Amino acid sequence: MIGQRRFRPRFWPSVAPLAALAILIGLGTWQLDRLAWKEDLIAEMQARSAAAPMPLPRDLADPALAYRKVRLRGQFLHDKELYLGARTHGGRAGLHIVTPMRLEDGRTLLVDRGWVPPERKDPASRAEGRMPGPLVLEGVIRRGGWGGMEMFRPENQPEENLWLWLDLPAMAARAGLSGAVTAAYVAAGPAPNPGGYPIGGQTRIELANNHLQYAITWYALAAALLVIYVLHQSRPPESPDHDSL
Repeated sequence: MIGQRRFRPRFWPSVAPLAALAILIGLGTWQLDRLAWKEDLIAEMQARSAAAPMPLPRDLADPALAYRKVRLRGQFLHDKELYLGARTHGGRAGLHIVTPMRLEDGRTLLVDRGWVPPERKDPASRAEGRMPGPLVLEGVIRRGGWGGMEMFRPENQPEENLWLWLDLPAMAARAGLSGAVTAAYVAAGPAPNPGGYPIGGQTRIELANNHLQYAITWYALAAALLVIYVLHQSRPPESPDHDSL
C-alpha cells in the first residue's frame, strides 16, 4: 500500500534529481527577478512617454532617451517620404508614412508620421496632410533597427522605397539625405493631421512580459520532479535494502 511506504533516500540515486531540482528552482527564481525588472522597465518607459515634451537632445545615442517625448520645430521634406510596410491600425492593414524633417537647428531626422490605408499611399490622395511648414510637432524618440531574431529579419526593398523594418541609415540614403540623424527617429504623437491622414500616435509600449508564466512552469516542473523523486525513493518497510546492488 502506498500509505505504508517510507521515504528512504539513497545517496547516489539522489544526486542527479536533487541537482536538477535546484536548477529548476533557480530558473523559476531567476524568472521572478526578470519579472520585476521588466515591470520596472515598462513603468519607466510609460513615465518617459507621459512626461512633458522637451527639445530634441543633441546626442540621441543615449538609451535612456527611448520613448522620451520631444517637441520638434522644422519643416517636412514631403518629396522624400518613405513607406514602412506591414503596419496595422484598428485591425486594418496599411503602412506608415516616414518623412524627413529639417529642424530649425539644421539637423535632419526621420519622422514616422503615422498610418495610412493602402489607397492613401499616393501623396495626391492626402494632399491636405502634407503641411508646408514650418511647424511644431510632438512625438516620442524611438530606436531603429531590427529587434527580432536575425533569421526572421525580412528584406527591405529600397529600390521600391518599401521598408519592413527601420534601417535608418539606408532609409536616409534612399531619401538622398546627407548627414541626417540616424541614431534614432521620432514617432509622431496623436495630434490629428489635416485631412485625417496620416494617423499619428501609433507608438505602443508593449514589451513582452511572460516571465510569470515561465516562473510558474519552472516551479511546476520542480514540484513534479520532487513528487517523482519521493515516490522513487519510498519503499515498503519490509523491502530489503538494495543499496549494495
